[in-house]
Amino acid sequence: LGIDTSCDETAAAVVADGREVLSNIVASQVETHQEYGGVVPELASRKHIEAINYIVSRSLAEAGVTFKDLEAIAVTNRPGLIGALLVGVAAAKSLAYCHNLPLLGINHIEGHIYAPFLALLASQNLLSCLTVSGGHTLLVEVHEGWQYKVLGSTQDDAAGEVYDKVAKYLGLGFPGGKVIDDLAQKGNPSAVKFPRPMRNTDDYQFSFSGIKTSVRYFVEKARRAGLLVENGQQDIAASFQAAVVDVLVYKSLRAVKATGAAAITLTGGVAANSHLRASLKLAAAEIGAEVYYPPMNLCTDNGAMIAGIAYQKYQQGLRDGLSLNATPKGSIF
Repeated sequence: LGIDTSCDETAAAVVADGREVLSNIVASQVETHQEYGGVVPELASRKHIEAINYIVSRSLAEAGVTFKDLEAIAVTNRPGLIGALLVGVAAAKSLAYCHNLPLLGINHIEGHIYAPFLALLASQNLLSCLTVSGGHTLLVEVHEGWQYKVLGSTQDDAAGEVYDKVAKYLGLGFPGGKVIDDLAQKGNPSAVKFPRPMRNTDDYQFSFSGIKTSVRYFVEKARRAGLLVENGQQDIAASFQAAVVDVLVYKSLRAVKATGAAAITLTGGVAANSHLRASLKLAAAEIGAEVYYPPMNLCTDNGAMIAGIAYQKYQQGLRDGLSLNATPKGSIF
């Protein structure tokens, strides 16, 4: 059983042998946070408390199993909103204690990295993994035995967070990922030349706050001039998305060339972005590299990815690691 309450989705899933997803239940809180234009941590925690028992019960029922059939319980214990994490960890601890089951604390990012292996990949022979979500943006080298090397990460805002902010500037609501992606498909990606921070630096670090600020100033100027009509919104969305995707794809391809990785995996909520998927696949094909990404329901936060990587860790001997701020021995995250 895998449980994830790291942000604003209450998720639980049952996975067999680290690969077969028997159930994957997610309760979204989007409607709760929409009026605030972003996730309100206290509200997220309260919603998790309301939903957690029902979501766990439903995941077991859909999988056709009981607690007697489980080998272990896994729960996300880092990183994330501390109040939200506490709800999932408290529930998992209680269930593990009541049913005398081993309890595994799992890193949320490792869960995202594992997501493509649930659906597509059989082995992890040297891969470059681009993990992009509302809270994280990083490039990771994945080695056999679930060993990792972080090549680079964002120095400020995560890519998904910037999508939400830009959607807010344009008055498009929350969350911003899908609405920006949809709007961008109707616009001209060359209409506005937004900056590509850190694109050509000699490393794998990212920075997106500059793009966010540039879009904000451009939108404010366009609004004052009365130019922020529908076509203008479409062009801004397309140009913004082109800038973000350009940086992500360019650095990912550089990592593949430098490390000799066999393939690229794309994970996290922003992995659902159509332009990023298509651009990465096209660029990788030019150098003969494969690209893999999970189905849509495994891109966003879910319990299946937590249960999946937990199975692998369990086989390696992990039985705890439940501190909310401690990093278990051997983990880089």
